[in-house]
Amino acid sequence: MKIALLGYGKMGKAIEKMALDQGHDIVLKVSREQSYDLSGVDVAIDFSVPEMATTHIKNCLEAQVAVVSGTTGWLDQFDEIVALCNAQNGAFLYASNFSIGVNLFFEITNKVAQIMDNSTYDASIKEIHHTQKLDAPSGTAMSIAKAIIDNSSYTNWELIDSSQKELKNKPHTIGITAERTASVPGTHELTYNSPIDTIRLTHQAHTREGFVQGALLAACWLEGKKGVFSMKDVLNIS
Repeated sequence: MKIALLGYGKMGKAIEKMALDQGHDIVLKVSREQSYDLSGVDVAIDFSVPEMATTHIKNCLEAQVAVVSGTTGWLDQFDEIVALCNAQNGAFLYASNFSIGVNLFFEITNKVAQIMDNSTYDASIKEIHHTQKLDAPSGTAMSIAKAIIDNSSYTNWELIDSSQKELKNKPHTIGITAERTASVPGTHELTYNSPIDTIRLTHQAHTREGFVQGALLAACWLEGKKGVFSMKDVLNIS
């Protein structure tokens, strides 16, 4: 498979190494805002920055190149990208996190949210990432919050200021805490707290390899398809 890397930071370099080890060809690497030719590309993988993601995705869809995106912080334009993909009869797959473990964590969250709804427990989320991560909260934390909202009486989420410990007097709102620490690939904790006990679910990434593996799996899966997809489609999760 001939792959374009749109974004050539830590994730781009890690994807390149694993892709070459698996016998794929890296035919294009874009590390900054520049013009580029997508001719001969089978699938593009976007791990760029929020302000460039939609440009990269649009370029791919208009060039009839399947595109996988893991860039977060641009989802206010997601509906526009979906409309363009459908209009171009293209192929687009977005995930806030490509780790197979995290995507299974999302499914566990769905079920737990249903079980815990209308209980005496209050839900909160904590995420910890490396200091180079630009957005807060992480796209993964927002996906966890969305899973809870979609499966319970919670209606929204709110980022907790670093000076606070928890949300006060805001029913049906999930508090999200974001921490930035050097050399942390990614940790996400979902906590249900009550006056008498605490239930905590945690996913902790040890390396970037899980994200890289999932992104390449998604790229291989997307090749030759048409439509808008997610990791649920890749993993055949109904």
